[in-house]
Amino acid sequence: MHEALTIFHILFLFLNFSSVFLSSYARGGLHQSNHSGYVDNNYGGSIRRLYAEKNFLVSEEEHFQKLEKLAQGYMSNSDLEKAIKAFNGRCSNISRIYSIGESVLGVPLWVMEISDRPGEKEAEPAFKFIGNVHGDEPLGRELLLLLANWICDNYMKDQLATLIVDNIHLHILPSMNPDGYSLRKRGNANNIDLNRDFPDQFFPMNDDLDSRQPETKAIMNWLEEIHFTASASLHGGALVANYPWDGTEDRKKNYYACPDDETFRFLASVYSKSHHNMSLSKEFPKGITNGAFWYPIYGGMQDWNYIHHGCFELTLEISDNKWPHASELPTLWEYNKMSMLNLVASLVKTGIHGRIVSSDRGRPLPATITIRGINYTIPASKPFADYHRLLAPREKYEVIATMPGYRSKSACIVLGEAAMTIDFVLDPETTHPGSQLIVDSDCYFENKTSLKVLELLPRAHLELSIVLILILIFLCFLMNRKVISNSLYQRQSIGPKRPAVI
Repeated sequence: MHEALTIFHILFLFLNFSSVFLSSYARGGLHQSNHSGYVDNNYGGSIRRLYAEKNFLVSEEEHFQKLEKLAQGYMSNSDLEKAIKAFNGRCSNISRIYSIGESVLGVPLWVMEISDRPGEKEAEPAFKFIGNVHGDEPLGRELLLLLANWICDNYMKDQLATLIVDNIHLHILPSMNPDGYSLRKRGNANNIDLNRDFPDQFFPMNDDLDSRQPETKAIMNWLEEIHFTASASLHGGALVANYPWDGTEDRKKNYYACPDDETFRFLASVYSKSHHNMSLSKEFPKGITNGAFWYPIYGGMQDWNYIHHGCFELTLEISDNKWPHASELPTLWEYNKMSMLNLVASLVKTGIHGRIVSSDRGRPLPATITIRGINYTIPASKPFADYHRLLAPREKYEVIATMPGYRSKSACIVLGEAAMTIDFVLDPETTHPGSQLIVDSDCYFENKTSLKVLELLPRAHLELSIVLILILIFLCFLMNRKVISNSLYQRQSIGPKRPAVI
């Protein structure tokens, strides 16, 4: 029996090792983009595609002339400002517009807020869209105007539009980089890539406040004022929903998961599956990718949002072509419309939501929400103590509410496709000051290690796994027979002697 157990352990380890190895191999090798168009040396290998039409580099002058032609049919910065103000005038009952600052050249960074109570603080989640982070990726600014107007036209007519307006504060910044757009280049007027200008978690870069670009400062100040539950920035040059982490500690291209990797994969899939063809990508399985696994970047806006403000941000690459012809805009809008709407609606259609109050006076408590096993906390808002915690569905979670001076409480839930409301009433602590006792929730979690062994194996190798398991069973059977046979022999040898037969 001992030999059978040894064989079992060896085979079990082999299956675990094989599954991890084969899973990593199935992800493919280093992705090589066919860069074409003018490439500034500041971008190096950190850009994606400029154009998919040609495979040779062109001069800066030729590149500019081409973009000038492509810009026909797109809104200028002046046109964009007029369109934003026209939208607000037409939909003033559910919108407001405001500026979060100015670009290097003094262009206002206009934001459209859409809500049934715009400008008011409510116990509702907030979502932000940002377009045109890179000046030569203007598709986002066009689609975001179309999105705002579609919601305006369909409020109280369409179920999804009404859900968003009544339950979410949606903020839309069509152009973060108006100077780069007018100059027809990736960076801003100072030739700085704004998606490399944020503080980085791995390296001491962009830590000097005075050296940051005004557009970057505007975004950072914006998040100090408004607590966004989630957000997305719209880019071009590929077709994929990108999620954190965007960088790695060793600067190497590897899958580098953040604490909420499962939730981010879910959110990215919400966008990809709703898109016309993003989920069908042959380059990116299911149309989603971990940023660091694609290629690492540093000083990006996506990771900064999540680390410093609890905002779950995606980087959405919505067109293989960085600057599509204006005639393609209606088609690209139709391709992305449901993805954008479903991503915003996911803030209230999924995850867990609730309020945290004190048991003694019922006052709101700005406590924190933690999920056991996920090293990340979400703060409840100060005015209403409401929280909105995004989580992947179909999993068992233990939710813990913690507040200094109060006894922490936890709740065990099984989260399905729909959202769940969990309110917490915390009792003032009656033990030693500073302690935060947790009330047991009897939340039991299965050990899924054995299940994941076969889940990680690619389907092509599943038959091999079954054969190995059958061999293991057969070996155990043989070993058991040997043990039984030896036992019977021993019993016969030590039993009473029979008389000899003469």
